Amino acid sequence: MTDLLYSDVEEDLRSSVRDLFADKAAAASVLARTESEEPYDLKLWRTVAAELGLAGLHVPEELGGQGASTRELAVVLEELGRSLAPVPLLGSAVLATSALLGCDTAADEVSALLRRLAAGEVIGALAVALTTWPGSPFPAAVSVSGGVLNGQVGLVADASVADVLVVAATGPDGPALYAVDDFTATEVTSLDLTRRLADVTLSGASGTLLASGAQAVAALNHALTAGAGLLASEQLGVAQWCLDETVAYVKQRYQFGRPVGSFQALKHRLADLYLELVTARATARYAADTLASGDDDVPVAVALAQSTCAGIAVHAAEEAIQLHGGIGMTWEHPAHLYLKRAKSDELALGTPGRHRGSLAGLVNLPPA
Repeated sequence: MTDLLYSDVEEDLRSSVRDLFADKAAAASVLARTESEEPYDLKLWRTVAAELGLAGLHVPEELGGQGASTRELAVVLEELGRSLAPVPLLGSAVLATSALLGCDTAADEVSALLRRLAAGEVIGALAVALTTWPGSPFPAAVSVSGGVLNGQVGLVADASVADVLVVAATGPDGPALYAVDDFTATEVTSLDLTRRLADVTLSGASGTLLASGAQAVAALNHALTAGAGLLASEQLGVAQWCLDETVAYVKQRYQFGRPVGSFQALKHRLADLYLELVTARATARYAADTLASGDDDVPVAVALAQSTCAGIAVHAAEEAIQLHGGIGMTWEHPAHLYLKRAKSDELALGTPGRHRGSLAGLVNLPPA
């Protein structure tokens, strides 16, 4: 039976991660870093990845990981959404690592790279556009011949700080996944200032074969599916921060001699947002649980979570900005960062409309 409740272990993990992010990724420091030449906090990432072991949280112990599951990783993603800590968690610990877990982990090339990613020795990224959705055609932007890769992939998450890429490539023998450390990543102007996108160029790069044929296709789809399901937890975290901060603000903001939060219209808006948040939490937790157990309902759970949580996160961020009044429109307040993350996540790994279309097919719902 699916368990949507958080275990004591998960709550302890949440507490540790929240305390770390509160100390090292406070709103003021995150805002300041967005305008610096080092938008990522790699020192914080080393703490997250190596000292706390979160980079290999859902990697089996025999492969150098912590032996937990996507349920625990989902809790970390929630806290990432709450803090917007500028670390490459999605690109490395979720997408790249999940792609490797979908390969033959008994192969030396796969297990060796998994161990390095899990230990935080290197940062990884999955070299597909962040807008790629589960079940989409295998990318053809990179070609391979004789183990040499050429091509360009746009909008790759966290590629600008990655040491190694997991690259989807096609060649005479069909689709394949390669590990590549010889590449050029050029940051592009992205809406989300706390998760950077980059265009990746491969020119005569040598790669290590990780998987080929049907296994490569399945591994890539596994990474995209896991990424989409876990992204729902990040969206939940974004929405939770927006609701909590807005409730706190309307309690202390006075107008006409009383807190604006006492006005009935604002109460109704926040109550509606709370109900949406409850729905988002249920769908995100269900997706994380089915991913952890390998349930046959994974495609349905992920499509449901993404089609639900993406819009709720955007709505929560929009309400936060509006109900914060004039201060919500300023660059100095972090609310705009949450709206940008919510809007970017809405496009990442499949739009809500794309997931609703997939969900209709999965549950045999005929088109209108």
